[in-house]
Amino acid sequence: MELREASEVIGDYTGNARKALEYGLIMKRLVDQAKAPGFSVESWAPLAELIAVDEFERVGNFKEVMTWAECVNFLTVWAASANWEYSFKRITERPGVVFLELEERSRVGEQVSAVNSLSVYEFNDAGKIRHLDIYLQWPLPNPEMLASYEGIRISE
Repeated sequence: MELREASEVIGDYTGNARKALEYGLIMKRLVDQAKAPGFSVESWAPLAELIAVDEFERVGNFKEVMTWAECVNFLTVWAASANWEYSFKRITERPGVVFLELEERSRVGEQVSAVNSLSVYEFNDAGKIRHLDIYLQWPLPNPEMLASYEGIRISE
C-alpha cells in the first residue's frame, strides 16, 4: 500500500472524511507548536472547532476513556515532549462515521515507535466529532513473546 501525506489527499475528500483528515493536519501543526513557550490547553482551540466538546469521548490505545477537557490536558503534556508524524493509508466514510488508517511515527524521549493506526470518528448530526476510538498495531516489545508466532509473518 502506497503511503501518502494527508496534505496531498485532503483535496480528494469532502464531508466527514475531510473533517477527519483536517483533524490530523491540525493535530500535527499543534504538536509541532507545543514545544514553544506559552503553549497551553487553550492552544487546542483550532482542533476544538471540529469537536462536539460537550459530548466528546475518546477511547485510546490502552482503552483509556477521556472527555474533551481530559483529552486536551493529556495532549498538552504529551505534545510538549513528542515528535509525531504520520502518513495516510486509506479512509472510508459511512453515514455518521469515518474510518481512517494511518502509519504513525513518534519519538517521546528515547522511546521511538512506528505503528499502524485505525481511528474511528463518530459524528453528531451537526457534523462535529462526538466519539473517537483509536486502534494500534505495533511490534511486541519483547521478542521472546513472539515464540508462539513462529512461522507467521509480522507486518512491517
